[in-house]
Amino acid sequence: MQADPHVLTMNNVSEISHFFLSGLNETRNYQLTLFFLTFLCYIIIILVNVCVVLTIILNNELHEPMYIFLCAVCMNALYGTAGFYPKFLSDLLSPVHVISYSGCLLQAQVLYSFACSDLSILALMAYDRYLAICRPLEYHSVMSKQRVITLVCLAWSMPFCIMAVNTILTYRLKLCSPYINRIICLIWSIVVLACFPSETTVNSVVAYITILIYVLHFLLIVWSYMFLIKTCVGSLENRRKFMQTCVPHLISLCTFSLTLLFDVIYIRFGSNDLPQMIKNFISIEFLIIPPIMNPLIYGFKLTKIRNKILSVATMKMK
Repeated sequence: MQADPHVLTMNNVSEISHFFLSGLNETRNYQLTLFFLTFLCYIIIILVNVCVVLTIILNNELHEPMYIFLCAVCMNALYGTAGFYPKFLSDLLSPVHVISYSGCLLQAQVLYSFACSDLSILALMAYDRYLAICRPLEYHSVMSKQRVITLVCLAWSMPFCIMAVNTILTYRLKLCSPYINRIICLIWSIVVLACFPSETTVNSVVAYITILIYVLHFLLIVWSYMFLIKTCVGSLENRRKFMQTCVPHLISLCTFSLTLLFDVIYIRFGSNDLPQMIKNFISIEFLIIPPIMNPLIYGFKLTKIRNKILSVATMKMK
């Protein structure tokens, strides 16, 4: 039997140089249709997110904390989806779905850091709304432009560093198979291929610490909204502010949290009885729904952004 050219055997342990992604094996009959829909989805994601980012950057009156955080969310969506869609579109046009080991780790690093950064920015947005509504006199001193930019940089860099630790720990493992039954590379999908389960103990510990860190982010959001709701109940003006600025954030948070929760549950406790198409959708829904929903929700709900976009569209039509 001929040896797999992508697996180099050393001391009875396989050194993997490439991975085979088998998640698309059942879609061969309608790959062109799937390619068109995926391409359309990616174009929409780019257009709506770039539209919001440029609207905020080019208008000085939108250089406020809430809009800077929104700009960061949209930029993060462009970063995260760039780690998935180009490779996926290429796979849909190819008979063999292969990715290099380094490319697989890079994709996992980008996708995980994107998801964690999104939650960090959503936590900052919740805290920003808490300060704006519950402690308005302190708001501008606490949320200065310089501090907001620093917080956004930390919301990007800290998740990247945390996930880099997970990625490096995965890289050290000796793997026994080059086959991943998914359409994307995720760290846990690589870890389960380890030849020696005892080597993955550190990976599991660091993974659970990472999950705990972002559960705390979620608890910060819940804490902020407990005070927000308590404050808004007795004030008509605060209720108006809540409906205008907090409802879009809550919709974004729920959308992101649910999509990520389904994916985490599937990764850890997923059933092999599910059809492959459903497995595929669960694994990438956090790359489809939030990147499209967030700019649309904020674009339509936040008056300043909606007015700016409509004014530009009106000028173009004249």
